[in-house]
Amino acid sequence: MLIDWFTVGAQVVNFLILVWLLKRFLYKPILDAIDAREKRIAEELADAGAKQNEAREQRDEFQKKNEEFDKQRDKLLNKAKDEAAAERQRILEEARRAAGDLRARQKDALKREQMSLYDEIGRRTREEVFAIARKTLTDLAGTSLEERMSEAFTCRLRELNEEAKGEFTKALSTSPDAALVRSAFELPPAQQTAIRHALNEIFTDEVRVRFETAPDVISGIELTANGRKVAWSIADYLASLNESIGELLEEHSKPEPQSGNKRAAPAEAK
Repeated sequence: MLIDWFTVGAQVVNFLILVWLLKRFLYKPILDAIDAREKRIAEELADAGAKQNEAREQRDEFQKKNEEFDKQRDKLLNKAKDEAAAERQRILEEARRAAGDLRARQKDALKREQMSLYDEIGRRTREEVFAIARKTLTDLAGTSLEERMSEAFTCRLRELNEEAKGEFTKALSTSPDAALVRSAFELPPAQQTAIRHALNEIFTDEVRVRFETAPDVISGIELTANGRKVAWSIADYLASLNESIGELLEEHSKPEPQSGNKRAAPAEAK
């Protein structure tokens, strides 16, 4: 069998051309596409890894922020509890002080009411005593209360001891003004004359006297001269009565001790 070298050469050339064409137009685009795909896959994998790392970092940061938030929350809660306890204590202290002030004001008000009641009772007592004394003296002795009070005052002057009499004599002699006789009522001329005579008799000198009506002189007569005073007042006799009334009112104003057991309710009538 004869070999046709021209045909063999042509086939070899055709094969080489075919290989070149396949490599140029088929294998190379496929290989380039495979390389591009591998590169894209590698980039995607790298990007996924980066994103995974970023997500891990964000997760760690989020956990850290949560821990910080929990710490801040606990700190704020503890601070709020402390502030609430301090505010509660402050409110309790203010309430105690307010209650104490209220009790003190109530006590002062009660004391003022008691003093006002004492004064009113004393005033009414004096009025009633004077009225009874006037009527009694008028009915039984045919004299007035003013006359008897003037007599009692002159008796008080005559009963002065020597020391008091000497001091009052000195006060009368050194006083630039006349001696002042003050009384809760207007003294009749007869009583004024009797008092002048008693003063001249007791102090052995002409005593200048002026008379004055003073409602603040509680039911009596007083003589003042240069800072010295001699007085007689029915209020002295009423002092013990006022004291007894005051003690009685204080006993009634005291709160009753509370019993530990409640009183039994009265049985219902059958």
